Amino acid sequence: MSHGWDLILAGGGLANGLIAWRIAQRRPDWKILVLEQGERLGGNHTWSFHQGDLSEAEHAWMAPLVEHRWAGYRVRFPALQRDLPGGYASIPSERFAERLHADLGERVRTGVGVTAVEAQRVRLNDGQWLEARAVIDGRGPRASAHLALGWQAFLGMEVQLTAPHGLTLPWLMDADVEQGAGYRFVYVLPLAADRLLIEDTHYVDQPLIDSAFLRRHVREYASRQGWTIERVIREEAGALPITLAGDFDAFWREMGDVPCSGLRAGLFHPTTGYSLPHAVRLADRIAALPALSSAVLLETVRDEARRQWRQQGYFRLLNRMLFLAGRPDQRWRVMQRFYRLPERLIERFYAGRLTALDKLRIVTGKPPVPMAEALRAARMSAPQHIRISE
Repeated sequence: MSHGWDLILAGGGLANGLIAWRIAQRRPDWKILVLEQGERLGGNHTWSFHQGDLSEAEHAWMAPLVEHRWAGYRVRFPALQRDLPGGYASIPSERFAERLHADLGERVRTGVGVTAVEAQRVRLNDGQWLEARAVIDGRGPRASAHLALGWQAFLGMEVQLTAPHGLTLPWLMDADVEQGAGYRFVYVLPLAADRLLIEDTHYVDQPLIDSAFLRRHVREYASRQGWTIERVIREEAGALPITLAGDFDAFWREMGDVPCSGLRAGLFHPTTGYSLPHAVRLADRIAALPALSSAVLLETVRDEARRQWRQQGYFRLLNRMLFLAGRPDQRWRVMQRFYRLPERLIERFYAGRLTALDKLRIVTGKPPVPMAEALRAARMSAPQHIRISE
């Protein structure tokens, strides 16, 4: 088979975009092609991360993409308000797209749909096949009977206010709001003195987004804070998977022989849904390969995903406690209790690097949900045993 490219990346979201960008930096001799069905790479998103999520080297090569940085963040619950240090940063998809399009140039094709992906070729929506030494499928998450998932559904509105808002730090979680059919909080990023991103977020059993309902929540929240919205600059909405349980080997057997990335590969924090740190690590690993082939790439991605899966078992247990134990409108109590813990523990939680002592500390004391339900949720480690509402 003759190969037109060394690597074709199907989908131009965060993970595939970072892989292509990092390869262009470290392996400019590789011939790569990114295929994105939208008008630009990255879609319409805001990706955030904590200072402790990345190494110094990772921070250095990601720095050109970061538009907003803060010295810390805040959380608020009915019986707790707390400022936490450590640094927090955000990358808007517009900046992501501008930089990657400029650096990758003709290695990106937009407005191109991919209808089939194989290990060494892809089929476009016009029926044309493109061939490569390897292909990465980064077209977002897929359904699987081998994963039990909850969802973090959200709608965010970037708004221009009529007056300064006065915030100096983001509200990572403001859960001192009316709850509902799951844990609800509002996420607020101060982007300028009179500009905010306000997201209404719900941990729910199904990835359903009632845009009108969430949009109304955002406006009501702004009004309660004393902010008057002059205009809406843009909206973003989505549903991030939250892993409760799964069978890793069976999930990957479903993939066949095609390497994948991002949410499709299960590379995200199982509790928060944050995927940027995982995307950064995978991009670095792939760009450091001495040679490129589909088999080597598949093993590299699967090894990274397996390593993360093994490290995340405790997080999946916590997720089952959050989704399966106690009344849905009382799930905020789990998070309120968590945010009373030491700062460094919380930092390691977000970075996915909990120690054995951290894990013990999180579950020590009276649980914020009924004990019997907590124990039942903890025992449900097989996806076929978990039934959440349809």
